[in-house]
This record gives sequence, C-alpha cells and structure tokens, in this order.
Amino acid sequence: MAATLDVSWRNKTPPEFGHAMLQYFAFDPGYTNLNHGSYGSLPLPVIEACRAMDSEAESSPDRWIRFSYLPRLTVVRQRIAATIGAKTEECVLVPNTSHGISTVLRNIEWQKDDIIVAFSTTYNSVARTARYISDTPPHPVVSELTLTFPTTASKVVALFRDHLRRLPRKNDQKVVAIIDSIISMPAILLPWKEMVQVCKEEGVMSLIDAAHSIGQEPNLDLNTADPDFWVSNCHKWLYAKRSCAVLYVPLRNQHIIKSTFPTSDAYVSPADSTGPNFVDQFDWCATIDFVPYLSVATALDFRQWLGGENKINAYCRQMAVQGSNRLAQILGTSGMAMDPTGEMTLNMVNVHLPLPSNLQPRGVVLKKMKEKMILERNIFASIFFIQETGWWTRCSAQIWTEIGDFEKLGKVLVAICSEVENELRAEAAEARFKSKL
Repeated sequence: MAATLDVSWRNKTPPEFGHAMLQYFAFDPGYTNLNHGSYGSLPLPVIEACRAMDSEAESSPDRWIRFSYLPRLTVVRQRIAATIGAKTEECVLVPNTSHGISTVLRNIEWQKDDIIVAFSTTYNSVARTARYISDTPPHPVVSELTLTFPTTASKVVALFRDHLRRLPRKNDQKVVAIIDSIISMPAILLPWKEMVQVCKEEGVMSLIDAAHSIGQEPNLDLNTADPDFWVSNCHKWLYAKRSCAVLYVPLRNQHIIKSTFPTSDAYVSPADSTGPNFVDQFDWCATIDFVPYLSVATALDFRQWLGGENKINAYCRQMAVQGSNRLAQILGTSGMAMDPTGEMTLNMVNVHLPLPSNLQPRGVVLKKMKEKMILERNIFASIFFIQETGWWTRCSAQIWTEIGDFEKLGKVLVAICSEVENELRAEAAEARFKSKL
C-alpha cells in the first residue's frame, strides 16, 4: 500500500532564513553543516515525497516502471528546462555531472590531432576522464591551462582566449574545452558565459561542468549563453535527492550523443536512424531508481514556497560573504581576495587556514582534519591545499546558516589546526629519534 504524503508545509508560511529553517531538514541536532556544496542537503518535504514514491513503486513495480514514472519524468524535464532557460527536448536526467560529462566525451568521435582543453582546477574525476580518453586510441591531446588566484573575470577570459589561440590548429580538427562554471576548490565563479563566446569565436566546442550551478547561480539562461554541452547536479544546490543531474544538449549537437552510458535499448544505429532519438534513450537506459530524478519536482515546489531563486541565493550569498569575513577574523587569516566587485563569489567562500604550508605529509594532514571535524566536533567544511598559498577551508552558506555557525567553525579550526600541527611535528620528531637508534 502506497504511503500517504504529508503536504501540510505547503499551507504554512515559511520561517525566516537562519536556524529557524533547520526544522525543515533532517540534520542531527548537534551537527553543523557548512559543507552543503559537496553532497547537498535534502529538505524534509523532499524526503517525504521520495518515501511516498518509493512506497508507490514497491506497491506495484510493473505499474511504476511501465506506466507511472515516465509522465512524471517528462514534467520534471519541462520544469528544469524552464529553470535553466532551455527547451524541454534539450534536457535529460543523468546520475551526476561526472556521468554526464563522461557521456559527452565518450560519444565524440576523436581523431589523433584533436585537443581537449582542461584547467588546473578541473574537477579530478573529469580531468581523469579526459586523460583516459587521451590514453586510448586515437589519443587526442589534453592541453591544460593553469589558473592562479586571486584573479579577475576579465583576466580569466583573456588568459583563456590566449591559450586557445596558441593551440596547434589543423583543418577538420576538433577542440573541446571543458569549462567549470563554478570551480569546486577553490570555490570561484568563472565567467563561463563569456568563455563560451570565446569558444565560438575560436572554433572550439564548449563543455560546461556546471556541477554547482543550478540552485546557486541565478539567471542561467542557456538559450542565450548557448554552450555546446552543459551538465549540472540537481542534488547539490537545488535540494533534489542524490544523485541526479541535468544534461543539456542543444538540438544542433544531439547527433553527437549517439548512445547513453550504458547503451539504452532505444539506441538506433546512425546507419539506420532518420534523426536523433536523444530524449528516448535517456528516458530509459537500464533499470535504475527514478525517485531521485522525480524528486526535482518537490524540490522546485519547496524552493518556490521559500520565496524563489533570487530570495534564496541573496540570503546565501550575503551569509557567505559575512561569514567568511568573521571566520577569517577568528582564524587570524584572510579570505581569498578576488575581484573587488564580488562577481566571482556566490554561496561558497574560501578562507586561509592557520596551518604551515610545509606540514607533511599532506594526505595525513587532510585525514586528521576531517576526522577531528566530523568525528570529534560534529561540524564540517571542506579542506583543500593550493601549492602556491597553502591550506584553505571552503564553506557553503545555506538558508539555515547563521553567522554563529561560522564563529563555531572558527573556534573548532583554531583548535584542530594547532592539534594537527603539534601531532605531526611530534610524530616527525619520534620518527627521527627512532631512525638514529
């Protein structure tokens, strides 16, 4: 018997943003979450909707798979398309951004002299995918562009254009640039729309890793931006259930995506096809749990109930900026200074940690920091290292976040940075002593 869905929240007035919003999330009461950007955080109304759909699916699996899920998936695709400013027939759902990017890259018919442009900040699994494709015949080349920070949007665009113009170009050569809309670490909004235009001017295809965009970056308007491919996680900032992402492929490029991954039973050989069946393939490409995809509908309803995209992101961005300033003050460090206009900052911020950059081994530093934050203090924000500048934390602001959360994090980080440094120096001293015995 299918579960009854509680929708009473729809008839209530949402509380003010801040800790009052925690009642709508499933966090352990003692947990302070400043790492929403990594895996997302599911609102209780979305959890309840997912449980109801799970119950419905298990009450009659054949009815669910053969009749129920597809009409709802079509509605979700329509609503996502409206959210990102695209056509419904250009949007399909995939498990996550890495999956979507891999699908695109593995469908391109590469030649020996083709080039994949990536960045020093490209997400690791995406960079590894590009390297794998380069390692297999016919061995297209990976050309990496190094980004250093702080920087400005105009400098990034100029650097990117110069890099493309320096590539060894040949006739009938494919060049595909993998561009982050928002870099994961450090959290930086890149001028990706301007970079797409540069790609058009230089005869380069654009593949946008927009993992952090939908739900965080307002006014996406893909019809105007017009990238060649664009993929974004719905389970990060949009409040959908893990894992779920939207893959946007404009009609002009759908012939490139010949197969899903894995190949769908809707696949039609190009030799037999009278046109692309892009959407049909992604509507069913194996037995999966469709509930995460369908959860997007309730996630969008919840966001509308809260006041909409602009209200949500205005609060989160303001809290991120104010919180990073307070955190830096407590740590005695500074935030990552970017363009003074703030155009490269959204809802995630980067603050320097009071840890010596020469503290070794780095893998142990990172492991200790994570363990002390999550397992001992019940709080978390991401930790990362940049070769030129040392250790940083990336904090995500959300509708439940208050300045006090950044202050709590600051006190925890002051303590554990000192602990980790002292422990590693003691371990190094002990190792040196034992080596002399």
